[in-house]
Amino acid sequence: MSRVTTLSPADYRRIPWKNGGGVTVDIAFDGDVWRFSRTPITAAGAFSDYTGYDRLQVLIVGSGLVLETPDGEIDLRQPFRPVRFAGETPIASRLEAGPVEVVNLLGDRARVRLDLAVMIAGDTQRLGAGLHLAYCPAGQSVLRLSGKDHELAADEALRIEHGEGALATLVAGQVIRGSVTCVSR
Repeated sequence: MSRVTTLSPADYRRIPWKNGGGVTVDIAFDGDVWRFSRTPITAAGAFSDYTGYDRLQVLIVGSGLVLETPDGEIDLRQPFRPVRFAGETPIASRLEAGPVEVVNLLGDRARVRLDLAVMIAGDTQRLGAGLHLAYCPAGQSVLRLSGKDHELAADEALRIEHGEGALATLVAGQVIRGSVTCVSR
């Protein structure tokens, strides 16, 4: 049986960026292994170096975010389209239409595997092994887990543990689903 915990903004921690350029709001985390966060990007600039980590990111507020790398652009111009990149990739953000906000999932690739997806009303997913987070970026959402409805207000999240095989159906709204699976040793 899944263990589901509601996370509210009062539980979140605020962490200054490694490069000093802003503040990230950690919604859920496990020390230096992984973290799931919401971050405003108010000015163009360099991303912090996270060598050895995988990063997944999705734009949730605003538009026109482009991540410039030595190998080309990572396009986040359109909201709700997750992207993946290596933490050691040198990145400078470009804001084409003003400030934005993103949801990040960051994890030590030697210890965890990550997945980030957007669910809209009517979507159903069977959860795999690992820990899952369902975050409501705006409005209200209802996520049905194995037949039980869980209501989420804007900026609330669910932490779903022991969810392997659970059926998740988004009844209303929109959520960002992050999944963290430990790497077998």
